[in-house]
Amino acid sequence: MNAEESVELEQWMFVDEPMDGAEPRVHPAWLPPEAFRSLGARRILLHGEGLLVDTVLHEVSRACARYGGRVWHSPSWDVDVDLVLALRDAGELPNPAVEAARAAGEAALVELGDGAPLGDEGFVLARAGDVTAVLADAPAGLLYGLFHVVRLCAAAFDPARPPERHRPALRRRMLNHWDNVAVHPVMGQVERGYAGGSIFWHDGRPRGDLARVREYGRLLASCGINAISVNNVNVARTEALLLTDRLGDVAEIADVLRPYGIRVHLSVSFAAPVLLGGLPTADPLDETVRVWWAATTRRVYDRIPDFGGYLVKADSEGQPGPFTYGRDHADGANLLAEALAPHGGVVHWRAFVYNHHQDWRDRSTDRARAAYDHFAPLDGRFRTNVVVQVKFGPVDFQTREPVSPVLAAMPATRLAVELQVTQEYTGQQRHVCHLGPWWSEVLRFAPWGPDGRTIADVVTGEVAAGGGMVAVANVGDDLFWTGHPLAQANLYTFGRLAWDPRRDPTAILDEWITLTFPPSATADAELVRRTLHEIMDDSWRTYERYTAPLGVGFMVNPGDHYGPGVDGYEYTRWGTYHFADRDGVGVDRTRASGTGFTGQYPPYWSEVYESPETCPDELLLFFHHVPYGHVLHSGSTVIQHIYDTHFAGVEEVTAMRRAWQTLNGMIDPSVYERVAERLDEQVRCATEWRDQINTYFFRKSGVPDERGRDIY
Repeated sequence: MNAEESVELEQWMFVDEPMDGAEPRVHPAWLPPEAFRSLGARRILLHGEGLLVDTVLHEVSRACARYGGRVWHSPSWDVDVDLVLALRDAGELPNPAVEAARAAGEAALVELGDGAPLGDEGFVLARAGDVTAVLADAPAGLLYGLFHVVRLCAAAFDPARPPERHRPALRRRMLNHWDNVAVHPVMGQVERGYAGGSIFWHDGRPRGDLARVREYGRLLASCGINAISVNNVNVARTEALLLTDRLGDVAEIADVLRPYGIRVHLSVSFAAPVLLGGLPTADPLDETVRVWWAATTRRVYDRIPDFGGYLVKADSEGQPGPFTYGRDHADGANLLAEALAPHGGVVHWRAFVYNHHQDWRDRSTDRARAAYDHFAPLDGRFRTNVVVQVKFGPVDFQTREPVSPVLAAMPATRLAVELQVTQEYTGQQRHVCHLGPWWSEVLRFAPWGPDGRTIADVVTGEVAAGGGMVAVANVGDDLFWTGHPLAQANLYTFGRLAWDPRRDPTAILDEWITLTFPPSATADAELVRRTLHEIMDDSWRTYERYTAPLGVGFMVNPGDHYGPGVDGYEYTRWGTYHFADRDGVGVDRTRASGTGFTGQYPPYWSEVYESPETCPDELLLFFHHVPYGHVLHSGSTVIQHIYDTHFAGVEEVTAMRRAWQTLNGMIDPSVYERVAERLDEQVRCATEWRDQINTYFFRKSGVPDERGRDIY
C-alpha cells in the first residue's frame, strides 16, 4: 500500500473533526464517513419539524456536503429528489414525484400492516418511480429510518426493492454503564471496563468531552439503543450525589444525548434518604421516606423532563436494600415506582441478589438458586412501572450457563433480560469473542418446551409492553471505543438484537462489517468480509473450547477474572464451585440428590436437566457431578472432551491470527496493528488456559490423553 492509499484509509477510518483540541481523534466505529457515500451523493428532501428531525437534517447535510448531494428542508418543494424523509402528519407536498413516493409508502403500510400504527419509533420504506420514501409517525422513527438507509447503502435506491415496515420489537433497549464518578480504589474509573476510562467521568468530575458523548449517542441511535444509565450500579457516596447536588452533571449528559432519542437513567442508592436526605431510615413503608423520594424525583424531572428512571442494585454484594427493614424487593421497588409514576418513569430493579458469604463446605447452598428464590414468590406484587432486570443466566455472565429460570417464573411481572457486552468473563476485549450467537441462543430459548414461547417473547411482552433488553456497556475513552476494534461488533449486535431479538446474528455481523469496512474504501472488500467472518463467526465457541468446559463456569483468577484459575473460586465465600476430585467433576443441582435447582424450571426442561442422559453436553457439569469416564452424547468421554477442546481452541485462535495477517495492507494500519497485538495476547492466553486446565484434570483423574499430546 502506497503513502497516498494510507492517507485515504486514515481519513475514512477516523472522525474528521477532533473531539477536543487536546484529545486524539476517535475511531468512528460503524459510522465512518464512507458509509454515508451512497446517501450523500443523492438529492434529499426532508419534511417535518422537531429536535430529532433537526438531527436527521444535520446527518444528511454533512453527508451531502462530503459527497456532492443536495438536501432541502421544508418548505422547498419544487425540486427533483432521490430520497424523501417525511413525517406522515407534516402536510402535503406540492411535488408530484415526492407525493407519489409518499403515497407508495402509505400504500405499503396498508399492504404490510396489521392495523397497528408505526408508533414513536417505527418507519416504512418504499419506492415510487425513481424516488425512495421513508415515512414515520414521529421524529424518532425518521431518525431510525435514516440509519436504515445508511445500512442499506445503494440497495435503498434499487428500483426493484420491495416496501418494508420496521418497528422495534422492544420498547426499552438500554445500556448500563458501570462507570464510577470518583475512581474506585479497586475497580478504578470503570468497573469491569476494558477500554480505558469513562467517557462521562474523570477523577470525581465530569469528563467534559461532550463532543465525544454526542458521537457516542450517534453510534447508539444508529443501532437502535434508546436508553442509558450513566453510572455504576454499585453506588458509592460521590455517585449517590448525582441524584441531588450533582444532578446538573447528569442533565448535561441528557442534553447531549437527547437529539439522538436517548433517555438518561440513573443508578441510585436505596439508602439515599439517609445518605442524602438526613433521614434516620430508608424503610420503604415509612411515610417520610415516601415523601422524600417523591420530592427528590420531582426535582429530577424539573431539570430533566425526559428522564428515564432509576436503576437499583439492592441487598446484593453489600449494596443497601429493603432487607434492612424487614421488607422485600417488591416493597423496595414499588417505593421508587410510586415516585416515578407521575412523570412516566420506570425503575429497573436488578434480580442479581444472592448470599456472597457462603460456606464452600456446605453443598446445599447454591448461588444459582438465589434469584428465583428471592423473586419468584413476589410475582404479581410489582407496580406496572417496575422492570425486574434478570441476568440471562442464573450465575454471572458465564461463557456458557443455562437460561435463568426466573425469566419463566414471573408472568405477572415485567421482566428485562440483562446481557453483558463488556467481556468480563469472555476475554475482556483482549480476545475476539463475538457474542451475538450466544445471545441469540438465549433469546430463542423456549422455557416451556420446544414449541412454546421464547425468552424473546417474554421480554417483548404484549404489544411491546415487556421489560425489554439491557446490557452492561463495553466502551471507554480508548481510541477505538472498545479497546479491541472487533469488540465494537458486540455493542452493535446488542442494539440490533434489542430492536429485533429474532434477527440472525450472522446477518447482523455482516451489517457491521459492511459499515465498519465499507467496500468502497477497502483494498479487497470480499477478502475483508470473508476473513472477518472466518475469525468472528465461531469465536464465542472457540473461547468456550479453551476455557471452562461443559458449562462448569468460572475457573478464572479471582479479582480480575482474566486467565485461568482452576480453583480460584473453589474455596471462597462467593460460591461458583466445580467440586473436581479424583473421581469426577461438576455440581449436582438435581432434585433427586443435589441442590434442587433443576426444579426451578418448567416441567419440560426440569426433566431434561435432571438426568445426565438427557442433559445437553454443553451444560452437563453445570447440573451434574459425573465420572471422568462418563460418555457424552458426542461419543467422547468427559476427560477426553476436556483435552480435545482445549487443544482445538488454541489451534483455532492460532488460525484466527494467521487469517488476520492476510489483511495487512488491506485496511487502516492502526486497526490492523491493534487487532494483531490483541490476537498475539489471545494466543498466549489460550495456550495458558489449555495447559493449566488439561494439566489440572490429568493430575486429578490420572487418565492420559488418548492422542498422546503434551500435558504437563
